[in-house]
Amino acid sequence: MKSGTDLINESKGRIREIGIADARAKYAEGRVTFLDVRDLQEVNLGKIPNAVHISRGNLETKVEAIIPRTTDVVIYCASGNRSAFAADVMQQMGYTSVCSLAGGFRAWAESDGDIE
Repeated sequence: MKSGTDLINESKGRIREIGIADARAKYAEGRVTFLDVRDLQEVNLGKIPNAVHISRGNLETKVEAIIPRTTDVVIYCASGNRSAFAADVMQQMGYTSVCSLAGGFRAWAESDGDIE
């Protein structure tokens, strides 16, 4: 039987994580879609400007209608765990350029990243 930590670590082993510096550079260049997979009550407290929001629980049923498979996507959650699961699932769905933001929104905010 696997623990939640086991599942997170397995997902992180199958996906690409990107650090804050790289994410901020992509954000500044405007060449990426940020996908927020936190729950709505978390998003209401602040998000990365222009990020697309799809709660992790709704990702599989909603993402295809909102984000094309060829889009460069940086996925984030609060700390980087749900976004790892989301990146893993999106890769299985055929998305070719997805990554998870290491440290999540918390790391973004602590690095003085833009927040709306």
